Amino acid sequence: MSVRIATFNMENVFRRPTAFRLSDPAKREEIISDFAKLVSLLDLPVYQPGDKEEIARLIEKHRAYAVDPKNPPPIYVNQSRPGKDSGLFKTTGSGNKTQVEVTAKGRAAWAGWAELGQDDLDMDVVRNTGRVVSEVDADILLAVEVEDRLTLERFNTQVLAGALGRRPYPYALLIDGNDPRGIDIGILSRHPITSARTHLFDTDPERPDRRLFSRDCPEYEIELDGTPLVVLGNHLKSKFRDDPELRLAQTKRVAEIYRAALERTSHVVVAGDLNDVPNSEAVAVLRDTDLRDVMDHRSYHGDPGTHGDCNSEDDKLDYLMLPPSLWPEVQHVGLETRGIFAKSIKSFDTVTSKTNAASDHAALYVDLDL
Repeated sequence: MSVRIATFNMENVFRRPTAFRLSDPAKREEIISDFAKLVSLLDLPVYQPGDKEEIARLIEKHRAYAVDPKNPPPIYVNQSRPGKDSGLFKTTGSGNKTQVEVTAKGRAAWAGWAELGQDDLDMDVVRNTGRVVSEVDADILLAVEVEDRLTLERFNTQVLAGALGRRPYPYALLIDGNDPRGIDIGILSRHPITSARTHLFDTDPERPDRRLFSRDCPEYEIELDGTPLVVLGNHLKSKFRDDPELRLAQTKRVAEIYRAALERTSHVVVAGDLNDVPNSEAVAVLRDTDLRDVMDHRSYHGDPGTHGDCNSEDDKLDYLMLPPSLWPEVQHVGLETRGIFAKSIKSFDTVTSKTNAASDHAALYVDLDL
């Protein structure tokens, strides 16, 4: 039986944080840094006067109080029970003269959270994402950066089947992860998904108070004619505000999960966006387990990278890694780059700029004779 397995960082499907769509990287970094600072301050058990002043400043700066579908704020504080006695803050004035006063005494005094403001993606982007997925036509697709399971199902039925007239996937699964932006790791499959294990609650060995995985490392078990196949989905710590030690700790744990999965089945695939290059210390941890990257297979003749221009190994962030038992079963390895907009890439005719590109990642796939 021939099975095509793929991984694709879809960079959200229908809605994307407005900060991610800014063309100015400095402005984008400023918003994300302020968001991280605000989240950290909001989690303090007691708000000191200086904390309250900084929280109010950040809320005012980013209009985090505003409910405006036509001009959503880049950061929004969602209060489930706003009010004088139960909310985080109160406002006076309006428009540019709005002033914020933090009234809560600490984290336990209010219910809610901060989130990055989002708006809808242009449908051209969504259709181009669907075009990548339909062209790859994988039997099993690890979908990285998807908002939630219902979004994955909506993409499956409304875009793949509806707009593009392709076969929808009978199985779609996603476990919400640790990322406060709501970017998760899901899977689409033409074969039954029989179980899923999460590692959301694994902790960092160096900091036991911190969860290890930036998103998760879900184990999706799929039945192939009675034989279980385990796909370990990954989206490791990004290079933004880089923490290579955390990414290294994550790959060490992935290696442990991989070894444990091998005790249940010889068919284990480590897949996803590792956010690091092949010669990095983090990726070396996985190679040292005996895993092999499908782009090293003799059947692969494409670009060396999977991100951006894809023209060097410095652009390689996405991986499909196989154990020795599956290596002889590799029939073909491919990279679908046409959803990317870059000078060195021949894009789909519907991809005419970075604003309507499907993603800045390519979809990587492998055909196995199982």
